[in-house]
Amino acid sequence: MKSPRLPIALQQAVMRQLREKLQQANLRLERNYAEPALVYQQRGTAAGTAWLQLWEIRLNPVLLLENQQQFIDEVVPHELAHLLVWKHFGRVAPHGKEWKWMMESVLGVPARRTHRFEVESVRSRAFPYFCRCQQHQLTVRRHNRVIRGESEYRCVHCGDILQAGNFQKS
Repeated sequence: MKSPRLPIALQQAVMRQLREKLQQANLRLERNYAEPALVYQQRGTAAGTAWLQLWEIRLNPVLLLENQQQFIDEVVPHELAHLLVWKHFGRVAPHGKEWKWMMESVLGVPARRTHRFEVESVRSRAFPYFCRCQQHQLTVRRHNRVIRGESEYRCVHCGDILQAGNFQKS
């Protein structure tokens, strides 16, 4: 699936937020961290990811288009915080106390681990699988691993191996 074209004004708003938050962090931390690369290639239901060693933020163009200002206000600082924490503290828990401090005290943004955007437009096709207690939806990737015999998945509630087919409540 091809990524949608993002209006220049929207890309500029993202860049403005990134630069403002980075400048704020550099002042507060008394550092001069470089501007990370921005890439609009994140897919699936994730709004963004921080690639630490590449000093890069990947953003989901579909979710950005659908949730413009809220996305810019929440996701850009969230991913920037991951990069800043890595540079400032080294390898720590992804959403641990250091990240929370960076979000709230340095960037001035509420520290939420996950976004609350509607994801129907970016949700991949799912395959129904069953156990003795419920139906599950497996992603295409997991379904293909089952078909190839590379993996099996268990229900976290009843422990049964998930099976493609009809739901049989016992």
